[in-house]
Amino acid sequence: MAERSRSYRTRAVILRRRDHGDADRILTVFTPRRGRLELIARGVRRTTSRRSGHLEPFIHVDLQVAQGRTWDVVTEATTVESFRGLRSDLGRIGRAGYVAELVDAFGQADPEALMGLWELLLLALRELDTGGGHPDLLLRWFEIHLLGLMGFQPELARCLGCGEPLQPVTNFLSLQAGGFYCPSCGERLEQGDPVEATVLKVLRHLQRSPWSAVRSLRLRRSTQAQVESVLQRYLAAVLERRPRSLHVLHRLRSLG
Repeated sequence: MAERSRSYRTRAVILRRRDHGDADRILTVFTPRRGRLELIARGVRRTTSRRSGHLEPFIHVDLQVAQGRTWDVVTEATTVESFRGLRSDLGRIGRAGYVAELVDAFGQADPEALMGLWELLLLALRELDTGGGHPDLLLRWFEIHLLGLMGFQPELARCLGCGEPLQPVTNFLSLQAGGFYCPSCGERLEQGDPVEATVLKVLRHLQRSPWSAVRSLRLRRSTQAQVESVLQRYLAAVLERRPRSLHVLHRLRSLG
């Protein structure tokens, strides 16, 4: 019984990996009940390793893990979902990398939020795998629901100053305060960015709706760009840094 208690089985998504020593890899994974973990896969870089193909980034796996002193050790790995379609396109790979980086950043969440984050991660990877909906719209929906799960949901309904419902006019975004101010209160802000009514309407729709109600939404390019700017600046304020994978995404977009 003591030996059995030192190992556990878990589902996981491989978020990233790095080489270690001559033949090992350190894996950063996200699990539905333990959150983000760092595990070591010993000997996995050898050509004879049977586990290497199951431990690539973005694969959904079933793992048997033995507890260790520095890192827990992967002893068995079986692929549950390989997401091969995702790997066929550089744009989808880049977007999966961005999703993985955000989950990595928020992976030590409150235990009550872990299952929701797990389901959100799998939904995003499955949609990128099948090409369902507009991929950039998927990222916007993912971002705002991730913020909500992690307790950083932006206030989109009422003015943070006077508490009155926000009207369909240009309101003012405060990244520091975590939401919007009405025109009257916004004029007194030292740092407040004007945001068009259409953009706020889209943000509200993304926040309150499941992906099935959003995936067919079509937006003008200018509106898409403004929604993206609001959410990515908000995320950068929460994380106190800009996700590194955004640079890759923007380069892929510039290449068409």
